[in-house]
Formats: sequence, C-alpha cells, structure tokens
Amino acid sequence: MGKGVLTVRALKHAALCLVFLPRFLLAALMLWLLDFLCIRRKVLLKMREQGSSRDDPPVCVSDSNKMFTLESLRAVWYGQKLDFFKSAHLGCIAPNTEVVQLKDRRRVRVLDYAKGRRPLILNFGSCS
Repeated sequence: MGKGVLTVRALKHAALCLVFLPRFLLAALMLWLLDFLCIRRKVLLKMREQGSSRDDPPVCVSDSNKMFTLESLRAVWYGQKLDFFKSAHLGCIAPNTEVVQLKDRRRVRVLDYAKGRRPLILNFGSCS
C-alpha cells in the first residue's frame, strides 16, 4: 500500500473515533454510575446492619457483577461501531437486501414483497 492510502485510512479511523468518542464516554459514565449505585447500596446495607428495621426490604449487592469493566467498555465500543455502520437508519430508505424463498429457493429482494403504500412488516425468529 502507498503512503497516500495509509494516510487516508488513518484519517478515516481518526474521524470515526471522534464520532464515537462522545457516545462512548456517555455510555462509560452510565456504567460507572451503575457501579457507584452498587457501592452506595453497600453503604446503606452496612448502615442497615447496625440499626436494621424489620420493615425495610432486603438489598442484594454483589462484587462479582461490576458494570464498569474493560470487557464492558470494549463491548460498548464495538456496539457503537456496529450501530454506526448498520445499513438501516431511522428516517432513511430501507435496505433492499436479498432473501431466499423457502418453497422454490428463488432469490428475491425484500422490497419485492411490498404492496403499494401498505407497510411491509418483517418478523424474525429463531428455532434453536
């Protein structure tokens, strides 16, 4: 690859990072706040142990299921990328992907099933 191609690719990656970064940081902040709420619950639980009332409902707190972890941040970053590169966007024309009819294995387009101005409803499922 030439220097120009690498430069363009690097610029595209930098631009994508700038697009993803605000959404990613907001999601990371939300994960951190969820963990903060868990810490707050621990403090409340300890306070309850000192002077507990029978009317108070039990609080369930666990150290093992933290939300703000490296794995969860990676998953958020990956999800942001998937969301950005998806072909269907709200308010835009629907993608007309190719599908296979079950009865005769013929290839057709999804929008071939649309009739006039009636909405086309796709129902997806899985039998696993």
